[in-house]
Formats: sequence, structure tokens, C-alpha cells
Amino acid sequence: MKKKITQLKAFTLSELLVVLVIVGILIAIAIPSFLPLINKARSIEAKQQLKHLHSLQKIYFYEYSAFTDDMIKLNFEQTKNSDGNTEGIYDIEIVNASNSSFLARATANKDFDGDGVLNVWEINQDGDLTEVIQD
Repeated sequence: MKKKITQLKAFTLSELLVVLVIVGILIAIAIPSFLPLINKARSIEAKQQLKHLHSLQKIYFYEYSAFTDDMIKLNFEQTKNSDGNTEGIYDIEIVNASNSSFLARATANKDFDGDGVLNVWEINQDGDLTEVIQD
């Protein structure tokens, strides 16, 4: 008695490769349209960090009647990795501080669009948050 062999319906390797190529092309077309959204989402880190630093500066000012350029006095600490580099996308620094004013800056540590320009945000004692250099 002969054994009956049943064949299963399945895709061939070439059919799967064609589908993968088509999906890859669609992704390559879609990514450039999402870059502005991705960059906007990244800048949220800078805004939040600078707003937090502004709040800490206000608290310090109410206590000492002056602003400070010392992050340790403000208890503001950026998370560092094992190499000593900032884990976030932005490096936060206090550019200047006096009795009546301060200026803090967030500089991107990555070039978002590969044009050689890094994104920079600043905040002052009044809480004015501005994008100084757009990337």
C-alpha cells in the first residue's frame, strides 16, 4: 500500500524575500517624514531639564538672595554612565549666574540630522525658554 503524501501550502523563500524588500522600501520612504517628530520628542528632554533647573534656581534664590552657577549647591545632577558621559541626549550647564540673573544651557550631545549642528536650548531667571540653535 502506498503512503499518500500531502503537501502543505506555504510561501516560497523568493516570495518572502520580495515581501521583505517591499516592506524595507516602505520604511525607507516613511522615515524622513517622521524625523521632525523624533527631533521634537528629543527636545522635550532639554525643556524638562531646564525647567527643573529653573525651579531649583528659584528655590536657591529665595534662600540666598542670589543665583548660583554650582550644580552641586542646587542638587542638580545629570545621570552619568560608566564612562563619565551624560546618559541623556543633552548636556546641561549654567553659563552664568549673578545676584539678579542666570542663564542655563542644554546642548545636544548628538547631531540629530547629521548636518554638523547641535541643538541648543537656553533658559534665564524669568523662565524664558528659547531654542538658540535649531537642529
